[in-house]
Amino acid sequence: MSVPERGVSRRRLEDDRFLRGQGRYVDDLDAPGALHGWVLRSPHAHARILSIDTDAARAMPGVQAVLTIEDLEAEGIGSLPCVAKIASEAPLIIPPRPALADGAVRHVGDPVAFVVADSVSLARDAAEAIWVEYDTQDAVTDGAAALAADAPLLWPQAPGNLAFRFRKGDAAAVQAAMAKATTIVSLDLVNNRVTAAPMEPRAAVASYDAATGSFLLELSGQAVHPMRDQLADDIFHMPRDRIRLVAPDVGGGFGAKNFLFPEYVVQMVAARRLGRPVRWVAERMEDFVSTTHGRDNLTHARLGLDGEGRILALDVQTVANLGAYLSASGPGSSTNAPGTAMGGLYDIPAVHMDVRGAFTNTVPIDAYRGAGKPEANYIIERLIDLAARRIGRDPVALRRQNLIAGFPHRTAMGMSIDCGEFITNVDRALSAADADGFPARRADAARRGMLRGLGVACFLETSRGAPGEWGGVRFRADGGIDLATGTQNNGQGLATSFAQVAADLLGLPVETFRLVQADTALVPHGHGHGGARSMHMGGEALVRAIDAVIAKAKPLAAQLLQCAEADLDFTDGRFGTADGRGIGLLDVAQAAREAGGSIDAEVDSDLDLVTFPNGCQVAEVEVDPETGLVRLLRYTAVDDYGRLVNPMLTIGQVQGGLAQGIGQAMGEEIAYDPATGQILSASLMDYWLPRAEDLPPLDVTCIEVPTRSNRLGVKGSGQAGCIGAPQTVVNAVLDALAPLGIAAIDMPLTPARVWQAIRSAGP
Repeated sequence: MSVPERGVSRRRLEDDRFLRGQGRYVDDLDAPGALHGWVLRSPHAHARILSIDTDAARAMPGVQAVLTIEDLEAEGIGSLPCVAKIASEAPLIIPPRPALADGAVRHVGDPVAFVVADSVSLARDAAEAIWVEYDTQDAVTDGAAALAADAPLLWPQAPGNLAFRFRKGDAAAVQAAMAKATTIVSLDLVNNRVTAAPMEPRAAVASYDAATGSFLLELSGQAVHPMRDQLADDIFHMPRDRIRLVAPDVGGGFGAKNFLFPEYVVQMVAARRLGRPVRWVAERMEDFVSTTHGRDNLTHARLGLDGEGRILALDVQTVANLGAYLSASGPGSSTNAPGTAMGGLYDIPAVHMDVRGAFTNTVPIDAYRGAGKPEANYIIERLIDLAARRIGRDPVALRRQNLIAGFPHRTAMGMSIDCGEFITNVDRALSAADADGFPARRADAARRGMLRGLGVACFLETSRGAPGEWGGVRFRADGGIDLATGTQNNGQGLATSFAQVAADLLGLPVETFRLVQADTALVPHGHGHGGARSMHMGGEALVRAIDAVIAKAKPLAAQLLQCAEADLDFTDGRFGTADGRGIGLLDVAQAAREAGGSIDAEVDSDLDLVTFPNGCQVAEVEVDPETGLVRLLRYTAVDDYGRLVNPMLTIGQVQGGLAQGIGQAMGEEIAYDPATGQILSASLMDYWLPRAEDLPPLDVTCIEVPTRSNRLGVKGSGQAGCIGAPQTVVNAVLDALAPLGIAAIDMPLTPARVWQAIRSAGP
């Protein structure tokens, strides 16, 4: 009998080639005769373009083309689409977003012209020779300020800079519950703007085959099929099968690489015009001013409780800064996504959220790891800590009292949570964090003049992403098996975890399997990675495809063994009879191949169920009252991701998410000058990312409570750390500052911000 693979902490199959330097990223791709692109970007946050003179640039040696909006219009190139569908009160306002500026620029970094030359340096020099005459306009970078009556207007079709008004929940029920509440606490919360900052910035190589009239775009991306569809349907107005997108190895995405960007469009136009491949790789600062940002919400939230501490209602009013344009699914990050998780793990009878989306002179916002769920969980966890202090209750005890305890549970926002051990996980987390020993550690810190704090917070993720997925199983002549999937690996280890699933179900060694993905020519369709959906959605599709393989192979096996199908069992990779006769699956595949057929199978899974990763996390911090420096000393997570396929890979995913969530809490922030609209943190000199020395060991324990929403029982782990960490760290810092009377502070918790809060609190 074969040894089970699922649940085994196996090292990634793909690591060997990475460790040997055999990774294949966009900048490693061989593209004979490739030219190099450079984007001329706006130095202004808001301006009208009076004229563009490209003559000097075009005349420079080595320059092959200079593209402006006129060139795109001449070829009938469409605007980048916003594909988000939200139930806004009035129609969602989607202004045009051309790949190059059409008469105006609306944020620093807005693309104005695209230069193609024999080398990057020549293209850069030529871009500097382009003369653009701007008429600068007033700019606004803050979402709330953009909705003010006197704010500069970005789009005439969006009066007051309002893109949408979104409401969800029961406003009347919330109002009635608040009227009965004994205690109402409120907070104004900033969810700071951040950026993904992947190790590999955006990059692509575009090619055009004139003989077939088809494009090839090789890019660092997470969702090749949706991008292909948008390019075909909205941009180039051509059949989808004439545009092929391929993603090789991807050096980090975190949501930002799910979307179509202007640079890809102009590369493809240039490649078609010039008949040569065009390569473009973003520089780090360029990535800061042109790749989507995340978060950036201002929220006023209220929580109502009865005299016993039972939560009655949650009311949330948010202004979401959307940036200058609507990115592909940008509006969903502040509406649909947080709406599924609003209220977190708590049994709250009445919830209502009201969101206004604002256009500003900033980089567009779109999904960033967690996309809406971190914002929703941050709100409820900050409010519960504040409520506990207001009514004199222990924050942990107040959580226990209000956590969902019975399943299935339907939330006030319409989500049906099927399972969980929410209360028990709180106890497990406190034990793992040695909360009982915290008073002694706090006393020791006080003797050293330091403030020590313990923060506890829970989180609920609603994991699915796009519903449904495609999966296929293909038998190769060399005896190997390809697992093809419409979802996509960009660092999670799917080549290993999918192989472990297949090894269990087909009874074959894990090395038998190879992952095929991220190529629209090899995979007919799919939704890519996003929303912690790969194992949930992609895994389910592969399980169904494996079922189809076995069903397809069984009649042939019966024919080869000269027995009835009903007499066959499939175990450990073999079809066998009760009398001991049998034939291996690979032998059946070979026989099918020799007969001119195959036992390959593919499935379009229609699964649309959501899973609910959850957990409780504990942070311990020390604050230096003289400098405001916060040191994160301990971090403990007890989380439930359903059944684990590979515990080691799961924990690694969670730890990576924790690092990003801790980064947002403690230092990461995309900041703009409100007067000029200039971005102030556009390099790693100014944008703080957590380093190894900033992080303690991240202690993650996984509790397996399998869900019945998919055959594997998995819940998704890719986003959870980002969802749980911000409120846990902020609660810890507020616990440290509580003796000074400080009840609220905004992220990021930089030394300057913490020091100012301490000074403002008085002696």
